Amino acid sequence: MRKILILMVLALAGTVTYAGGYRVGVQGQRALAMGHTGVAVINSAELGFFNPAGLVHLENKLTISAGVSAVFAEVAWQNSATGETARTDNPAGTPFYFNASYNLKDWLSIGLSVYTPYGSTVKWEEDWAGSHLVNNIELQAIYIQPLVSFKVAEFLSVGGGPIFVTGSVNFNRNLTRTLSDIDGNRANVTIDASGVNEFGWSVGALFTATEDLRVGVNYRSEIIMNAEGGKADFENIPNTPLAPFEDTTFDAELPLPAELTVGLSYELNEKWLLAFDFNRTFWDVYQSLDIRFADGRVSSNPRAYEDSNTWRFGAQYGATDKLTLRAGYYLDESPVQPGYFAPETPRNDSMGFTGGLSLDVTSKLAIDASFAYIRFDEVDASYDHYVDENNQNVPFGGTYKSVAFIPGLGVTYKL
Repeated sequence: MRKILILMVLALAGTVTYAGGYRVGVQGQRALAMGHTGVAVINSAELGFFNPAGLVHLENKLTISAGVSAVFAEVAWQNSATGETARTDNPAGTPFYFNASYNLKDWLSIGLSVYTPYGSTVKWEEDWAGSHLVNNIELQAIYIQPLVSFKVAEFLSVGGGPIFVTGSVNFNRNLTRTLSDIDGNRANVTIDASGVNEFGWSVGALFTATEDLRVGVNYRSEIIMNAEGGKADFENIPNTPLAPFEDTTFDAELPLPAELTVGLSYELNEKWLLAFDFNRTFWDVYQSLDIRFADGRVSSNPRAYEDSNTWRFGAQYGATDKLTLRAGYYLDESPVQPGYFAPETPRNDSMGFTGGLSLDVTSKLAIDASFAYIRFDEVDASYDHYVDENNQNVPFGGTYKSVAFIPGLGVTYKL
């Protein structure tokens, strides 16, 4: 009994050290306003993320794009059989980005990009029905990338660079569905890992087919985050031989998947620009999360994710010499498969509706604004791999409804 309890508690606690499927697509206000297209769009240093091959095509000696967004997201859960409900109360997330490009020669530019493509905060009601799976989670991954971009020919440029990633996670859940101390406080565990650092890379190419048509491709490598010496802290543990939980440490490998984006942009005329991106994220790397405990035990936790696709469409309209308007739409597939829908990452297929503008304050400085409304499909789903204190498999499911609203503000500076 003791071995089963400890393995069950710590293993499931570890399953959220990486929020699988919780990709944050807000790496630029101009791009987000156009449905998060950008692999073939030349309009700012946001190319540092979307396709560094395009940096060499920027007209100015120095271009800087920076901004921040506020992610307001809510998830509602209901058990259709009992009518029981729960709702998240998430603080606003604040993903940010900074991109800089400097032109050394007509054929050569260098740059620096800092961005947060993975990160989430999910906070459920205290002791809700799924608290044995998750109470709350905070995840952050920051990418820092030096870049180089150069022209191979007038019609072809390439670019890329190494990526340094630093990340952290804090997660809490109840130990079982019923265990509590003598005062009735639910026994729970908090796991924490910070300063998790690894390296990756990205490379891109941009092909100028005609004066009006560009085709781009960008690949960002898979990065396996190795968390070593993470801490597991147990609270409200009853004084009983059946629950001898002690604080311990763990190691785990946390996958950040590779992704490939291809797309094109087409200038209809001096005022209109259209863009399309197709993104393939290779989530199949996240088949299981293996947790290695300080006492030598190893626990495997199935996730069985599949590769997923995102289709993005965007348009840009130059309303005046100082005002540019943008709008877009995208369709985003979930990598989560039936039977693996865990409430720490309540992610299902979604549609994003976006818009925004840029206002030139001076010839050097522009204000960029965007918003996105994300509507997730309502889904009846379950997680079928929870094992309780009696070594019985107990599925947890229900109906999930999710929505997110993301306003953002940034600046573009040119010199």
